Amino acid sequence: MSHPLRIGYTLSLTGPLAGNARSARLAHKIWQENINRSGGLLGRPVDLICIDDQADASLVEKIYERLLDEDHIDLIAGGYGTNSLRPAMELVKQRRLFFVGLLGLGVNQELGYDGYFSMVPTGPDPNSALTEGFFSVGAQQSPRPTTVALISADAEFSRNPILGAKENAKRYGFTVVHEQTYPLTTTNFQPVIEQAASSGCDLLFLCSYLADSVGLIRALRESTFQPKMVGASMIGPQNSDVRMELGPLLNGVINYEYWVPVQALRTTATDSFLETYQSRAASEGADLMGHYIALFAYAQMEVIAQAVQATNSLQNDLLIDYSRNAQFDTVAGKVSFGPNGEWQKPRVLQVQFQDIEGNGVEQFLQETRQVILAPEDMQSGSIRYPYSMAF
Repeated sequence: MSHPLRIGYTLSLTGPLAGNARSARLAHKIWQENINRSGGLLGRPVDLICIDDQADASLVEKIYERLLDEDHIDLIAGGYGTNSLRPAMELVKQRRLFFVGLLGLGVNQELGYDGYFSMVPTGPDPNSALTEGFFSVGAQQSPRPTTVALISADAEFSRNPILGAKENAKRYGFTVVHEQTYPLTTTNFQPVIEQAASSGCDLLFLCSYLADSVGLIRALRESTFQPKMVGASMIGPQNSDVRMELGPLLNGVINYEYWVPVQALRTTATDSFLETYQSRAASEGADLMGHYIALFAYAQMEVIAQAVQATNSLQNDLLIDYSRNAQFDTVAGKVSFGPNGEWQKPRVLQVQFQDIEGNGVEQFLQETRQVILAPEDMQSGSIRYPYSMAF
């Protein structure tokens, strides 16, 4: 029997992003099982070597050095999120490695490495694409809101969304009247919300991780402050645990999504993968739905596999050259990569949570609970505006 083809990578299986990372890990396992059932890659069974980076960016480069120099893996894959991808980039570029990352935002903007490919549908201008829908929707309301407060976690992942928010605020004619960052150790978000309230802002822009997304929304609903729109850039409302914890408190929140269960985005392959994933998610301690991380984690491995199969090679240069010009058919849709390895065409959704009742997860499988407001050509319903009208 051929010796395994080993793919090594890191995920934040512990720490503030563990819930999402476990979802990615399960998707990767399902891909591994499927590819091995079909004969593996290059006639070899595939092993995945995944090491926990504990959400500590300082560990990432050393983990990849170990995978390459001690474990002698055949290929690497990128971890989940900016915090796990950016620290690997210098090493990846230095050794000219084929590197497909998962849901990192603008990771390659400064470095411009041609061997990086981003499995995130934010397109060639990721900073702007993630948040533009929020501002474009706001600009269409009457009476028209004019001011925005920017609240973000003091973390690497929030740097690019805030840059994009400032660009979009200017583009759509909003004045930034308040800007604040909070430590990731924050547990009491009432002072954060009250400081934003004192600015009198119309739009409350939030860029947060999972636990702090919960804390911010709870603090807002406990406050008398009622901005006209809330959300935009929170990591958390996409996750089933966060959704079940917040339940009806999500009503009215407008936030980005990469995939929701609408007919325009569903395929036979997508439905088949999600059925398998959802049947195993609870026992694996992973996100129960798989709409946010899992689809793109599976697609990440599909890109790697299709590049290997097309080139019949593990040579990084060949994989890089092929992937710069190819179109990949994945469970997340057809993907082609453009400048800096980003998707050629963006597909970021801004959705509003509506009619959430209780804390059951099943309701989030219905497209009517997450109404697409942007982009315009994918709208699935109307906004409830202002924010207070949704609850």
